[in-house]
Amino acid sequence: MLTITDLSVRLAGRLLIDSSSVQITPGSRVGMVGRNGTGKSTLFKVIRGELAAEHGSVTLPPRWRVGSLAQEAPNGPESLISVVLKADLERDALLHEAESATDPHRIAEIQTRLVDIDAHSAPARAAAILSGLGFSAADQLRPCAEFSGGWRMRVALAATLFAAPDLLLLDEPTNYLDLEGTLWLEDHLAHYPRTVIVISHDRDLLESSVDQILHLERGKLTLYKGTYSSFEEQRAARELLDAKAVKRQEAERARLQAFVDRFKAKASKARQAQSRVKMLERLKPITALVTEDVREITFPAPEKLLSPPIIAVDNASVGYDPATPVLTRVTLRIDNDDRIALLGANGNGKSTLVKLLAGRLAPFSGKVTRADKLSIAYFAQHQLDELNEDASAYDHVRKLMGDAPEAKVRARAGAIGFSGKAADTKAGKLSGGEKARLLLGLATFFGPNMIILDEPTNHLDIDSRAALAEAINEFPGAIIMVSHDRYLIEACADRLWIVADRTVTNYDGDLDEYRRMVLSSRNADAAPRERSAQVEKPQRPKSDNRGSLKKRIADAEAEIARVSDIIAKIDTALALPDIFTRDPKQAAQLSKARANAADALARAEEQWLEASAQFDEATG
Repeated sequence: MLTITDLSVRLAGRLLIDSSSVQITPGSRVGMVGRNGTGKSTLFKVIRGELAAEHGSVTLPPRWRVGSLAQEAPNGPESLISVVLKADLERDALLHEAESATDPHRIAEIQTRLVDIDAHSAPARAAAILSGLGFSAADQLRPCAEFSGGWRMRVALAATLFAAPDLLLLDEPTNYLDLEGTLWLEDHLAHYPRTVIVISHDRDLLESSVDQILHLERGKLTLYKGTYSSFEEQRAARELLDAKAVKRQEAERARLQAFVDRFKAKASKARQAQSRVKMLERLKPITALVTEDVREITFPAPEKLLSPPIIAVDNASVGYDPATPVLTRVTLRIDNDDRIALLGANGNGKSTLVKLLAGRLAPFSGKVTRADKLSIAYFAQHQLDELNEDASAYDHVRKLMGDAPEAKVRARAGAIGFSGKAADTKAGKLSGGEKARLLLGLATFFGPNMIILDEPTNHLDIDSRAALAEAINEFPGAIIMVSHDRYLIEACADRLWIVADRTVTNYDGDLDEYRRMVLSSRNADAAPRERSAQVEKPQRPKSDNRGSLKKRIADAEAEIARVSDIIAKIDTALALPDIFTRDPKQAAQLSKARANAADALARAEEQWLEASAQFDEATG
């Protein structure tokens, strides 16, 4: 059990957690919520032992393993599957020891433990997780260094999930995922067999994956049973009860004070008046739950609506190399009031399509027709890094307003959520959510006809996401969105386009149908590997060059040698004269381990034969 007792945590002089206590039972799946900056990530640091508490304690069972997402993405020449497999430290250590162990009894102990932890199926389990997060079988063999930072953070997430710690701590894990990866993660966490606490602003994840909500507000931790919807209902009821209690207490305080004021000067009533004073002193004020109003998000309306369609694409192909276009046969139409969400795994061409629509890429073939005087606003998360860190919100707005009077500039800064002193805060000191609000305001500053939003909800808390959805629905122009947030898509989109198989198609189903399709597809991809435990060297296409084939042959030969050595050592342990009488259970497990190793040897030999045949064919 995770027990937090009278915990107080202060960071940079600010009290984030104030004398809070909570207990989380083993096997609980907890979603942690609260406004940005309240101290959720700080609590994780305290649980991991990285930050000392000012007061109170956090206790865990002595044998619990705590796992969380690494702060830095893995990098280097190792393959993705190797990085993930090494996250199971015990398995990795046992396999290394098995290569050098010579004592038959120790060999027996190692192989028995490997059977206990199901080590031989580990490659299949690792591959299934990587597949669920969007990595193909071929990708899993590529070096980490070949992937971008966002994709490498997915590898870090896969490694954390594969290690299956007793307490899994995840801080906004969907920020690195597309919708398809998010849907898989929701399903994975819903079936996680141990304790998990996930910080998230994703309503759908909090609805489908957790059974408790841990709320951090005004320094206090409160644990609610149920999903996020249940939490909202319980919290609303609590706020109502607290408001009534405050009102009753204020009336009682006023009554007592009136008695004291009236009779304190009368000798006959002095003792009674003094008694009322003591009652007032003992009447501790009730702190009402105060819901902080979230600042609204607004998109300026365009001066006038254009004649539809505002964009028409006819049989276009587009990409970065005419010889290998990313998208082909693209035919679509966008009207003034469209709300379109783009679906499809990262790498399928959503960003390419967005750039085509925004006019940042010209088609190789086909035709793109845009309405006269069409203006497009484009928001993408990477643009947060392009803000001038030394300039304030006022400075950024001033740059767009030329010689306008200061009062007008400050009014516009206030309109995008930066009024008063907030307008003078440098961008470098803003939170991620505040930067996103500023960038949204700047991108849509001049009232565009169409807004393109690429993952706009990263860094926004739940209430700000609701404000964004309201702004989208109230905007009279067209909206194109790419988002992993199901709530935003379901609340706003009236059309779904799938970007896959090098083209764009309309999707007539809803997100529930799409979720079932994605999970079914990814589970089907993982099933053959789970059945055969074959992932180290999946089949590659015949287009592999001779260098790659040589490496596959060498890897297969090394695997054959390694597994053959393991089999020899197991045989040595099984040859002990007293093994079956002294410990029949261990003998049975060793026999099982030998059978698994024999299967692995057969697979390695098959891979060697296949790679050798392809090499012979390639060399003619």
